[in-house]
Amino acid sequence: MLTLKCSKCKGKLFRYLKIGKGEVLKCYKDRITDKLNIEERGEYLVCSGCGNKIGVDKGDYYSMVSKSFKYRGV
Repeated sequence: MLTLKCSKCKGKLFRYLKIGKGEVLKCYKDRITDKLNIEERGEYLVCSGCGNKIGVDKGDYYSMVSKSFKYRGV
């Protein structure tokens, strides 16, 4: 389980169930458990605290912008 935080305002975005090794390049919508500080604006997933673009909606998953968030967890 990972906790993703905005790299701009340091606010918690959501908790994500990661399967496998490697970086977070895609976040599948069915694996997002707790939505804390995010909202959808058009096709973008943005931080509701500062408006930072976190990802782009691609249907079943979000294509993540790698420099806009940090994550922590196991």
